Amino acid sequence: MTPGMAPAKPPAPRQQWHHLLQPPGSRRGGLTAARASAKKKNPWLDPFDDGPDEEFDYQGVFSGGKQEEDPRPPEDPANPYGFLRFPQGYNPELDSLASKVRGDVRRACCVVSGGVYENVLFFPVVQMLKDRYPGVLVDVVASARGKQVYEMCKNVRYANVYDPDDDWPDPGEYTHQLGVLKNRYYDLILSTRLAGVGHALFLFLSSARDKVGYIYPNVNSAGAGLFLTEMFKPPTTNLADGGYHMYKDMLEWIGRPAKNVPQQPTPPLRVSISKKLRAYVEDKYNRAGVEKGKFVVIHGIASDSVANMTSKGDDDCLLPLEHWAQIAKEISSDDDKGLKPLFVIPHEKHRDDIEEIVGEDTNIMFITTPGQLTCLINDSAGVVATNTAAVQLANARDKPCVALFSSTEKARLFLPYVDDKSSCTVVASATGKLIDVDLDAVKKAVKDFEPAPSFALAA
Repeated sequence: MTPGMAPAKPPAPRQQWHHLLQPPGSRRGGLTAARASAKKKNPWLDPFDDGPDEEFDYQGVFSGGKQEEDPRPPEDPANPYGFLRFPQGYNPELDSLASKVRGDVRRACCVVSGGVYENVLFFPVVQMLKDRYPGVLVDVVASARGKQVYEMCKNVRYANVYDPDDDWPDPGEYTHQLGVLKNRYYDLILSTRLAGVGHALFLFLSSARDKVGYIYPNVNSAGAGLFLTEMFKPPTTNLADGGYHMYKDMLEWIGRPAKNVPQQPTPPLRVSISKKLRAYVEDKYNRAGVEKGKFVVIHGIASDSVANMTSKGDDDCLLPLEHWAQIAKEISSDDDKGLKPLFVIPHEKHRDDIEEIVGEDTNIMFITTPGQLTCLINDSAGVVATNTAAVQLANARDKPCVALFSSTEKARLFLPYVDDKSSCTVVASATGKLIDVDLDAVKKAVKDFEPAPSFALAA
């Protein structure tokens, strides 16, 4: 070395990247095996994502707890598009960094598969969204029959008709529905249809931030996880086989605990009806020859109509007219109570059959919408029905009910809360066939019905 010159700097050590190739449990930093075995979000999206860092202080940097109400200024009534409703990235947004970290949901869309029964059981999911994400706007996409249900749900903003169960939709309807979903800029989209790669791609093209849904439990689900943020795998290819708790996995995911937010309890099934609809139905059943609180609704007549409101998880849930005739005779036999049986038919073609088998003076009412059926049940003295939507609606309105099932297992599956409700009586067949149900037990149960009290408003 030449005198008077500074010593040369030692060469910088080469950076080592071997720790990135090690398994999660053996990384430097003390990650344990339990940490590595934590549930991943979706292995298709990032196979190296081990979940949140337990050593990072989230709460010290970002706020926890539930989201707050929408902080936007009030909307301009003169503007048809509202105020500050603009696409993401084009204008500054009135939102905090904590909102991004928490994953707040301002707009959510639910694509609900099935008919009336499946959509009625979806009400707790909508209520869970409102409880978990205060101020969220919930929209629904369902079939034409399923959309009718949401006139009883005050938590739904828009209900659009599009059948998610159609495997070969019209290209015009398909692209139009995608355009509707994209233009609303959803933060979360939920789907209850079992998804393969086709339906998962439909959810992905909606441009929602989080895509959540059920997938097939077999090989048909191959590739669906590429397009979904979170997916649930049911035990069978028919989601309705789960009965009342068919959406249990989705409810647990929505109500999952977070920073300063405990596990959200599952809300019960509740429905609301409007005064206008109640007045319409009251006029309708008065013309059918019955008075408010002095009739018993009979629902579940054997029919091939799509308006019978049965569940996809119970194929044996309709009873022949001959059995209903005996039950109706027992209801009208007590002259002291003055109760009348009211047959609810899903199609007018059944009117002549009822008048021939039961009697020409039988009270009959033609109803096809779940909202009108709920109003009718609400004004009745009680309900006698098989496993149709009428049973769930009667329990949602806390009305006395006698439910007929093909087996005890089916009754426990679709009415798991029956032990906590003294107003609901279950009569199950001992042979596994609904046609063999014990009619004597049914006749004994309907004897407990009492006329509903009528209240007169003071002038």
